[in-house]
Amino acid sequence: MNPYLKIARIDHWFKNVFMLPGFLLAWLLTNITIAESLVPAVIAVLSTCLIASANYVINEWLDAEYDRHHPVKSSRPSAAGQIQARYVFLEYILLIAAGLFLALQLHWEFVVFSVILLSMGVIYNVRPMRSKDRVYLDVLSESVNNPLRLLLGWSALVSGSLLPTSILIAYWMGGAFLMAVKRYAEYRSIQDPERAGLYRRSFRFYTERTLLLSAHFYAINSAFFLAIFLIKYRIELLLSFPLFAVLFVWYLAIGMRPHSAAQDPETLYRERGFIAYVFFIVLVVMLLLVVDLPWLHFLVEPLRY
Repeated sequence: MNPYLKIARIDHWFKNVFMLPGFLLAWLLTNITIAESLVPAVIAVLSTCLIASANYVINEWLDAEYDRHHPVKSSRPSAAGQIQARYVFLEYILLIAAGLFLALQLHWEFVVFSVILLSMGVIYNVRPMRSKDRVYLDVLSESVNNPLRLLLGWSALVSGSLLPTSILIAYWMGGAFLMAVKRYAEYRSIQDPERAGLYRRSFRFYTERTLLLSAHFYAINSAFFLAIFLIKYRIELLLSFPLFAVLFVWYLAIGMRPHSAAQDPETLYRERGFIAYVFFIVLVVMLLLVVDLPWLHFLVEPLRY
């Protein structure tokens, strides 16, 4: 059973931490309490983890022929020929069934976003679409999962309304930035453009320069829409903006290191300074949510001549 547990990538479940802001926004913007939302939140996380694992299963199975050209991923169970198609298919169906069963215990919006998350796994991995082979679209389609996780966190607790477009786009572009840095770190680590193209088809068109430029583009867009959200909904949050700017730069610096943790985000916990800084930002944001600073409103008031 061990190879089949590995391809479910349980160690990647931590990525569903991106649901947390959805929960927080629900607590802040609605009347729902933490106590009454605890059970739905736990169900939502478990459901999303199972659906994410279903996507990981088909990802690993369909990537086997490409992973054999990667210096590390060639040892994955699928690339090493340790698993069989019929059991992979069975595991995929069981994970979907379990994930959607839990989703059905929550609001209908949560079920819809869960199905979209599953669909993105198909679009990303399955021919003829297989967006992961297409330059730039590989990053943009994979990073759609970020705002989806945000919406899953929100819709687990709230029905009948959606989050503002500005924060959804900021989340999407932020995820695209993370993914572009991951691609950059992967491309550099292989150190052979031809072999990189065999491992990932989009690498036939990327270069280190274009990957860095695209990451810069995504970061600018994420920052722009984040600023719109902060100014529109609570001006005090604008004071946290420089902290987010440092976060982007710090992560890019991590991505530039040899054998970077950005290649395998599940190992990012080893970057203790970075993780501590993320918690610091969370604390600052929570403080700014309860502290009123009326003098900051001059930033959004028009000048009178």
